[in-house]
Amino acid sequence: MPYRPPLVAHEYFVADPPELPVRARGEGGLSAVTAAELVAADGAEVLVKALTTAQETLVVQVGVAGEGVIRVRLSEDPSARPRSERAVSLVTPGTYSGARAEAEPDRPIVIDAGSLRAEISLAPWHLRFTDAAGRTLVEQDRGHTDISGRLRTLPFGRSSAGGAPVAYHESFAAAPDESFSGFGESFTRLDKRGQRPLMWNFDAFGAESQRAYKNIPLYVSSRGYGVLVDSGAPTEFDVCQSTHSVVQIVVPDDVMDYYVIAGPAPADVLDRYDRLTCRPSLPPKWAFGTWISSGFCVDSQERVLARARTIRERGIPCDVLHLDTYWQSDGHWSDMRWDPENFPDPGAMLAELEEMGFRVCLWMNPYVSHLSPAFAEASEAGYFLKNQEGETYVADCWHESFPPCGIVDFTNPRAAEWFTGLLRDLLHQGVAAFKTDFAEGVPADAVAFNGMTGTDLHNVYTLLFNDAVAAVTHEVHGHGLVWARSSFLGGQRHSAQWGGDTYTSYAAMGSTIRGGLAHGLSGVPFWSHDAGGFTGRPTDDLYVRWTQFGALSPLLRLHGTTTREPWEFPEVEEQAVDALKLRYRLMPYIYSAAVEAARTGAPMMRAMCVDHPDDPVAWQADLQYLLGRDLLVAPMTAPEGARQVYLPRGRWVDYWTGEVLEGSRYVTVAKPLDQIPLFVRHGALIPVTAPGATIDVPTEITLVAFGGGDATVEVHDEDGVTVAVATRDGDVLRVAVTGPKRVTGVEFAPVAGAPARAVLS
Repeated sequence: MPYRPPLVAHEYFVADPPELPVRARGEGGLSAVTAAELVAADGAEVLVKALTTAQETLVVQVGVAGEGVIRVRLSEDPSARPRSERAVSLVTPGTYSGARAEAEPDRPIVIDAGSLRAEISLAPWHLRFTDAAGRTLVEQDRGHTDISGRLRTLPFGRSSAGGAPVAYHESFAAAPDESFSGFGESFTRLDKRGQRPLMWNFDAFGAESQRAYKNIPLYVSSRGYGVLVDSGAPTEFDVCQSTHSVVQIVVPDDVMDYYVIAGPAPADVLDRYDRLTCRPSLPPKWAFGTWISSGFCVDSQERVLARARTIRERGIPCDVLHLDTYWQSDGHWSDMRWDPENFPDPGAMLAELEEMGFRVCLWMNPYVSHLSPAFAEASEAGYFLKNQEGETYVADCWHESFPPCGIVDFTNPRAAEWFTGLLRDLLHQGVAAFKTDFAEGVPADAVAFNGMTGTDLHNVYTLLFNDAVAAVTHEVHGHGLVWARSSFLGGQRHSAQWGGDTYTSYAAMGSTIRGGLAHGLSGVPFWSHDAGGFTGRPTDDLYVRWTQFGALSPLLRLHGTTTREPWEFPEVEEQAVDALKLRYRLMPYIYSAAVEAARTGAPMMRAMCVDHPDDPVAWQADLQYLLGRDLLVAPMTAPEGARQVYLPRGRWVDYWTGEVLEGSRYVTVAKPLDQIPLFVRHGALIPVTAPGATIDVPTEITLVAFGGGDATVEVHDEDGVTVAVATRDGDVLRVAVTGPKRVTGVEFAPVAGAPARAVLS
């Protein structure tokens, strides 16, 4: 497989992606569209009969699916749908009142979706997409052959092997300076040019490769458009790897069904993407506090309560305690039953934790160990996926580290009901949420209750899993939060996701940043990671630097194979806790950014290209980000304590010193261990509050002015929206406030030229 290194025995996957066939020399099978005949036009869509190089007749449908969105379908049967729809529908096309399809003799067909147009030439076949002014955004590539006449790219059409169709494909021309991002949580460079993302959810063994736990067949381009493929199949995107000037899409499904989405900015693409799928789900406010985990080690009721008391005694801001695997009996994962020896009275423990202000999250996954008493019950009832012989598929989901398991079959309504019943009891007991781990392990040769193959179910399985857990959580507690490791197209409806089992190193922290930025550009704003790294014990300095990164991420959890409790790093505990307190101080700003992200679909952790899409450097500066619109965060990714930071156009204020720096350039930033490189947009008003032990809904806030010019800030909270408008009047900053919160004062960062005082009204 090209997705794992050779001769590395431990990289074993229970759910390898199926490989597409490779054509033998001189073998046929390619069927590329060469010409077409118009069959029908209904005002918003055209249907054409396509002729191919293999003398086949295929059907092409091109139509408007919303303002700025055009859908293209290629199939043998116009009623064909992606095979994943047997389990879940991924995309719902919309409408646009101004849509029109112009089909005049001897002229290209024009499909008008407002800010996006498609032009179709029938003979020879060609499809081009433009903006409203006629500027080409992207167009089909007819295929490239090399000097030997071998085909290097797969043009619009399909391919067969052994006499049967195996995949549809499309090729788009790529400009030499074009950048591409998205595709889900890929941990490689943000600009995916030269890469080959495979839409197959991996148990990725870390966060430092192209293998991803969360794959989303959506990408955005620096030329002002996006492309979304509606399929749960293991779609491959060859992003200018085989040929520098072509993006190829290979879909091993019954139909090629894709959407071209207008920009011009990535945020515009994501807004329209949400209209096709769903808006992100906003987590409850307490979820934005610190999550502290037991770690991947044996735990007990006494240890949990001692941990909680220590957190409060040491003044560490924290809202959620996460109990990982060992709340259950060793070897019985994941049967949703408390270990009776280590947790003799979980109800009393949960009640005591609630009194101390903690919510509790429990680890779980959709696999049940064959050693658990629950396994026989569920297997006999037919609640697990089956093998080819019709028996329960017992899979090595833990890669020989722990006992093999059955995989809960969520296509079986009775199995889903049984599983959520186990969770409902825990939720009523006082558990607040679940960490939905794994779900990447459906083997390709498995068989589901609804008849789907493992290949067709593999990617969308995680949506069924997280949907079920979110639904029962919402039923009991009124929120649908899950803390999910795997996801797929439309997974932004699951309001918290984290980046998997990364290594403890500065390099791994860097790749984690890149994964979060790519995932944000794939429509998922509420993302996190294991602060400190997961595998192994971080050095003291890395622990602090990663905690600082976590504190300025959308969500924050301290978790690893060893403890990440701050007092277990005594030499640097103060610096780590200071990072958590900074997060809680900035919570009015952070939560306001979260509310905006849920409303618009733009990420909280914004790659630089989100706000500066016309800056080519912004598509490459991928070890930094904007948190919200006004804070530029550059986690320290070097143990030396210095790094290069790209400041986009405008003026930026060093959060710690007040120094004003001009943008459109790289600067070298050196910071001591207790400071993360952090910059504020000049002129911004940042709402803050006094940090406490937990997150609350403060009635009073303070505004910090970075430069003291005219500015407006909206503070969103559970009590409503507060708007502060600042106007510079000579040496006075006048601030008018409306809304439920009382602004108790305006602080001025030590920025040259700031006003002398503020007047509130």
